[in-house]
Amino acid sequence: MKITALVLAGKRDGALDPLAAAADVSHKCLVPIAGRPLIAHVLDALDRSPEVERIIVSVDSVATLAGVPEAQRLLATGKLQVAEAQPNLVDSIIAALRDSAYPALVTTADNVLLTPAAVAELARQGFDADVLVAMARREEVLAAHPDGQRRFYRFRSGEYSNCNLYWLGSRKALDVAEVFRGGGQFAKHPARILAAFGVMNLLRFRFGWDSIGSMFVRLSRRFGLSLRPALMTDGALAIDVDNERTHAIAGELLLARQAKAGKSTGISDTSRIAAE
Repeated sequence: MKITALVLAGKRDGALDPLAAAADVSHKCLVPIAGRPLIAHVLDALDRSPEVERIIVSVDSVATLAGVPEAQRLLATGKLQVAEAQPNLVDSIIAALRDSAYPALVTTADNVLLTPAAVAELARQGFDADVLVAMARREEVLAAHPDGQRRFYRFRSGEYSNCNLYWLGSRKALDVAEVFRGGGQFAKHPARILAAFGVMNLLRFRFGWDSIGSMFVRLSRRFGLSLRPALMTDGALAIDVDNERTHAIAGELLLARQAKAGKSTGISDTSRIAAE
């Protein structure tokens, strides 16, 4: 199965992110972590995923990626394309995927702990779903790092965290994306939430009356599409870079991965740097 991968890297509401301001870069996706810009780690993981045939980055302009070697290499080979980011999240997704083949994977430029194994795991679960939402169990997230994530969704079957990783099986999946038009401002408009999900679904979600599976069955009925949670085995996927705390944690985990990879190949960090 060959998929399109979309990386959302635009500015939210056109504003400069605090991490970008602190790092003196124009976009959050360019904030350095473990020696490379945030988006470089995401692009590297997608490029190493056999399932990914095409990568699209939704950002202000191709010039934004001029200083990202990984992006420049992929642009040169034709595997990467840039789509102009739109004023809100949904329009950015629709514009980027307008002429794309499905299925599509959607993630964010701050999802730096993404791995080819996670892409493969999502693809295995998505063959017959309209929409998959990648989730990780609380126990696995805390096992990855005890302070990596502080907010979890509570269900009868346990607590889970979102992994900022989504599967769109076909173009009709964008009907669900329409619910989130306005991006992060969605949660500030209770009337829109009620209209989208329904009173009973929200009550059941708020008080954790359903298992995670049964909640998604209810949402599937509500939207007339097949929505499912994709339960991921790697709890680190729920740790994206939102602030200084998570930037430090994600950087620590990335460096640990790099050290482990160096040991497994017999190449030390020192010798790698010397070779470069």
